[in-house]
Amino acid sequence: MSKHLRTAAHRRLLLKGLATLPLGLNFGPAQASFDEPDCELCFRHTHTDESLRVVYRSGGIYLPSALERIDWLMRDFRTGDVARIDPRLLDILHTLGTACGGESFEIISAFRSPATNERLHKADGKGVATRSLHMDGRAIDVRVPGFDTAALRDAALALKAGGVGYYPESDFVHLDTGRVRHWVG
Repeated sequence: MSKHLRTAAHRRLLLKGLATLPLGLNFGPAQASFDEPDCELCFRHTHTDESLRVVYRSGGIYLPSALERIDWLMRDFRTGDVARIDPRLLDILHTLGTACGGESFEIISAFRSPATNERLHKADGKGVATRSLHMDGRAIDVRVPGFDTAALRDAALALKAGGVGYYPESDFVHLDTGRVRHWVG
């Protein structure tokens, strides 16, 4: 099968999966619902090679110990600084992971300290915002191994749950909990 056909097949499969998700997804704080299934995420950080598989929400309740483990994994790997990751970002990732077949996410960048962000902005001003949501724990750059990144972008856009940046040359998608918008980097 040609790459073009595989890409089209991935997109159709992904959009079909998104259509089966509940309508009116609420990306605000989780409401307690004891019949709500556990929400699990699986990650591998490309810069530290650390991996994590964790249930971060159960019965509609965010699990503090799981959130702490995620905060650590998504720390600024350049400085070691840790910040609270927005749980709404985790909900977006969970929804995308479900639509993509429950695959693991590769983290390219998550939390960035202001010092790291400034350094990156000075080195490559066009790809790093001066007031990046990465500095607030509200953004992540990811890919799913073996899954077409353009299809991942399309699924993220369909959610209309925040910002979506597509970086085809670097093969990743930026997701954030800011206002709904999109761009190609």
